Amino acid sequence: MTDTLLSVKNLTLNIPTGSGTLKAVRGIDFDLKRGETLSIVGESGSGKSLTSLAVMGLLGKSIKRQADEMRFDDIDLQKANRRVMRDLRGNRIAMIFQEPMTSLNPAYTIGDQLTETLLLHRKVSKAAARARAVELLEKVGITAAESRLSQYPHQLSGGLRQRVMIALALMCEPDLLIADEPTTALDVTIQAQILRLLVDLTREMNMAMILITHDLGVVARVADKVAVMYAGELVETGPASEVFAAPSHPYTRGLLRCIPQPGKTERGAPLGTIPGIVPSLIGDVSGCVFRTRCAHARPECREAIPLRGDASHEFKCVHPDGALSEEGEVA
Repeated sequence: MTDTLLSVKNLTLNIPTGSGTLKAVRGIDFDLKRGETLSIVGESGSGKSLTSLAVMGLLGKSIKRQADEMRFDDIDLQKANRRVMRDLRGNRIAMIFQEPMTSLNPAYTIGDQLTETLLLHRKVSKAAARARAVELLEKVGITAAESRLSQYPHQLSGGLRQRVMIALALMCEPDLLIADEPTTALDVTIQAQILRLLVDLTREMNMAMILITHDLGVVARVADKVAVMYAGELVETGPASEVFAAPSHPYTRGLLRCIPQPGKTERGAPLGTIPGIVPSLIGDVSGCVFRTRCAHARPECREAIPLRGDASHEFKCVHPDGALSEEGEVA
């Protein structure tokens, strides 16, 4: 058995619209080993959530998915039928969705929703499933766990519902956890607790995790590898430490300038910005999609962009070494 748990090669997602085909995701490549954390980072609308939903097999019927390879362990996800995917979801692959506040069914108790997953995928008694639910609620830091099972989602605070969603995802001890913006709408203190909890649990259970976020500060604290996504493409991938220490793509550099750097950013100093807007992805998409916002763009940015770097740290840019000046001309 290989150490690689999930392998995605040349993933493309196209969405038909009235104005033409929206090329939402193009040429996505990444591998994830057991116990690793990969963070996919980028602006809203860059295709991060769609990529995770493609792995889960939860795309809308109109979305056309193509890939050279999509393999989870020894399972070909492209050829997997509905029964195979039903067995995988919630069992070996679990997901914390982008809006966990509304992901719990308001008509069922917390206990019913937690035990349902285990009863579906494991041959256990209701009593054993309930005991597992109590165990996980305690593990995620919820007090009086036994009494919480009889409560409904509306009776819990946002932070508690978030923790219930994590417990729900972990009921079957999955091999892969996909966390899509798991700290959305939570205050900073609760965000830190949730992230620490996720990191501790993935290490304790030797799970792989895909963490989807737009917060680079989060990535720096928890990720082993980072994939920077812009307008449906991965523009830079590599070990988190290397990408943060030596960002090679102009977009990655722009994102890093937008957050305060400890020991470098002076109090009250303005943070960096990335001018312009994300281009339309309907119809023909060619060249570097970031060129209309890049101060270092050249005429050749309109052509096919080479993949530079080495096998561990790659980026798509016409600049061979990422050594960019602070001045440039927008193409």
